Amino acid sequence: MLIATTSIMFYLIATIYHALQLSDKVNKSPFILFVIAGIAIILNGYACFQWILTDEGIVFSLASMTAVIVFTVNFIVLVGSFRRQSQNLLLVLFPLSALILSIATTTITMKAKSIEILSPSISSQVGFHVFVSILSYSLLTIAAFQALFLALQEWRLRHKHFGSFSEIFPSIQTMESLLFEILWAGFALLTLSLGTGLVFFEDFFGQHLAHKTFFSLFSWVFFAILLWGRHAKGWRGKTAIRWTLAGFSFLFVAYWGTKFILEIVLSK
Repeated sequence: MLIATTSIMFYLIATIYHALQLSDKVNKSPFILFVIAGIAIILNGYACFQWILTDEGIVFSLASMTAVIVFTVNFIVLVGSFRRQSQNLLLVLFPLSALILSIATTTITMKAKSIEILSPSISSQVGFHVFVSILSYSLLTIAAFQALFLALQEWRLRHKHFGSFSEIFPSIQTMESLLFEILWAGFALLTLSLGTGLVFFEDFFGQHLAHKTFFSLFSWVFFAILLWGRHAKGWRGKTAIRWTLAGFSFLFVAYWGTKFILEIVLSK
């Protein structure tokens, strides 16, 4: 709990420092921001490690896995910001991460004695499937945020509300290009996740995976159509935003929705 709380504190410090950088009140050198953000993310990852790998066995609860996805999303964005101008996404991701991590910490602390242990260990195949799934969910979560920012930027330009927003984020063309790079990577990993899940899990219906796979397949179809439309017909703008958010909504239901029903609703 102490590690998670410290991570939350550093997420908030990084948010405040980055906001001060954007308002020209502190030095705009990215080094200090990367150090603070790096500490927050490392502590986030270590807290997740402790929550999942317990003395009794492996725990894949809703709270712990959400915290893992938060860690992965932030890590990918921070590392990716060295190549592209994506670090400003952290201005929204970090306070949201602090909130989610706070909820996860409280939930895990309150339900520590009632959390279901998955197994003393898992096979390398299942471990690979879980790893790929987390990466795919994380990348497509980033794509959803990117689509929301793109929608906001397009709305502001259409209504001639420029202000400082256009200075904070890259151009629409750059953001759109980055969106589809993320979508291609996320889609490839989602495809691999679905494939390994169908191959590695024998008791498909007994492990409550049917509904999760059903919604994940719907999400896969939406992303496949979007990427085909981009390649064949040059889809962009509102079309790309709507299809991205539609695909992510099914993915959100597939994982967080089904986890919530199984762990919160049906457990009562």
